[in-house]
Amino acid sequence: MFTCVLALTQAALAGGVSSYLPLNLEPEMERQIERVLILADEPILKRPFAVALVEDALPQACMVDKPLCTKVKRYLQRYSRDYAVTHASATGAITHDATGVVVPNEHGLPASSRWELSAQGYVQPNDYLLVSGGAIAYQGRTVPTGSMLSVGFNWAQLDLGYRDHWLSPATDSSMLLSTEAPTMPSVTLSNYEPLTRLGFQYEFFLAQMEQAGKPGQVGDNILYNGHGSVGNPRLFGTQLSIEPFPGWSFGFNRLLQYGGGSGLPSSASFLARDFFVPSGLSQTQGNQQASFVSRFIFPGKTPFAVYTQYAGEDNSDGGSYLLGNAALTVGIDIPRIAHYFDLTFEVAEWQNIWYVHNIFLEGTTNYGLVEGNWGADQRNFRDGVGARSAMLRIGWEPPFGGYLEERVRTLANESYYGGDLRGYSPAVGAFPYYHYYDFTVRYSRPWKGVTIGGEALGGRDVDGKSFSRLAGFVRYGGDERTRDDGSLDEDSYSGGPDVSRAERFVDVGMNVNRVQTSIEPTLAQLTSKVGFDPHLGLGARRAVSANNDLGVRVELDQVDGHTLIGVRALDYRYRFTDSFALGFFFGFARYNVATPAYSEYAGFGGLWRNIIPKWDLGLDLRYAQNVARDHVLASDLQGSRPETFYKIETGLLYLSRRF
Repeated sequence: MFTCVLALTQAALAGGVSSYLPLNLEPEMERQIERVLILADEPILKRPFAVALVEDALPQACMVDKPLCTKVKRYLQRYSRDYAVTHASATGAITHDATGVVVPNEHGLPASSRWELSAQGYVQPNDYLLVSGGAIAYQGRTVPTGSMLSVGFNWAQLDLGYRDHWLSPATDSSMLLSTEAPTMPSVTLSNYEPLTRLGFQYEFFLAQMEQAGKPGQVGDNILYNGHGSVGNPRLFGTQLSIEPFPGWSFGFNRLLQYGGGSGLPSSASFLARDFFVPSGLSQTQGNQQASFVSRFIFPGKTPFAVYTQYAGEDNSDGGSYLLGNAALTVGIDIPRIAHYFDLTFEVAEWQNIWYVHNIFLEGTTNYGLVEGNWGADQRNFRDGVGARSAMLRIGWEPPFGGYLEERVRTLANESYYGGDLRGYSPAVGAFPYYHYYDFTVRYSRPWKGVTIGGEALGGRDVDGKSFSRLAGFVRYGGDERTRDDGSLDEDSYSGGPDVSRAERFVDVGMNVNRVQTSIEPTLAQLTSKVGFDPHLGLGARRAVSANNDLGVRVELDQVDGHTLIGVRALDYRYRFTDSFALGFFFGFARYNVATPAYSEYAGFGGLWRNIIPKWDLGLDLRYAQNVARDHVLASDLQGSRPETFYKIETGLLYLSRRF
């Protein structure tokens, strides 16, 4: 017995701690690593990436794209020593009318800063102890990002210091935590190697926010029980996720901002009691956010990843399990198109009252910058306006070498509300925001032991002011053996392998619908007539066992005169025979009424396959309960509840064409 326990203990201790790759400091290299993880069927839900995670993914990625894999292998060699400098970068810039603009996701970098420096390195005395040092500096601020002490094992690594957190599968639009603001000091416990057959991963952290004294802002930042104070709240968060099958993962994030002043509880007992009770004191004595996240990887000649994040601030009046003030992010990432190109597109939309709060008046911010989506910094400070952001990125590996990236971002603040949260009234007129946009072109290539490149950024902010930034950079390229010297045969890439039972499909048909509307608990519900409207779907699925398939799907319907968009984050079916299958699904719905309404939705259905070759006939029943629309218009009824709820029942009959 003792021998068995000892053997298990030795096996458990076999994996030590891992370094983390720099987050949003070397975009040209990070993009290559993201492509490796997609090709390796690794559906990641958070960042920064552990070096060990990427190393484990390389063998499978090498079978698909050897040139890409070779570049990443050479880059990772710097992490194979007992000590090394792993990153160093220096940037000089010329700017025009960029005052007040923050470069998205760049650790708070002002677009007006004429320089930026960053560096990271480590010393690892043994497998279970790692000391990392790092810093990011630009005009006005220096933060020791990347400086931390790491101890533990592959299944439980403890990081103490300035560690970045990015709790989203999105690459540009993380709603809860991102690198938009400077890095917070934190204590983090996580695993980088999945546990059990379900592929369970976890991350817990406690961080200290810096909110006392935003430059140019005077007054209290915490208001509780009528008493104001100035203080620095704490932020506790977690992500729990599973990857039960290759290529699909699903997780849940939770944040609680608490303490800091004005008599707010900050004890460990308060945290332990209320973190997992969204309708308890965490709602009246703290600021909470949560999100569901998923990622699906489609294999094949042109593999791609589809990801979603459905988030909320506090819970909805419709139930403690419903997320209030919802936000939805959807994206697609294609690592290789026509041999030389890659593409990422994502869109995010959030309702009002994100990143503001009635107790923590600066919301979830650090140094006055939001901890989540970059677009929320494009507004008047403490303005609880909703918005929609979008990003399109195209990368190109030209025949003459290097990597060229073009990226476009847009942001539209909603017009239905604007103003300081403390003076909130739906009748308040919206601030006349302009549509924000920016365009970035970046080129980089190895040269004599370093990586050199340039970047041009230009756009217009929400005040209607144009800005521009022209920058050149030089980065540490490692020793001669870790650089891409241009000798790789890029034409050797021939696409991913053919995968049986991996298919894309288009659905065309009709929906039968009925909608129940609840405006106020004291008023009778309104029920629409049964409607018959068109249905369109677009999706992909893959076999995960002999009879089980998983996939994702986007649905577009007309329901009671309004557009209903559904995103099935989990689209499961069981094939009984080659001719018939049953399944169920879970996802998120956006109902385009007077202002957008959101909720989770679910359903089940059957599929008669190959009624003619490659054509299937589907019948689904779908139900979305308590689809919530906030009362933010002057015409909305102001009663005991701040939301209108819609219960949407639909039956779908459609033809599905497989490709």
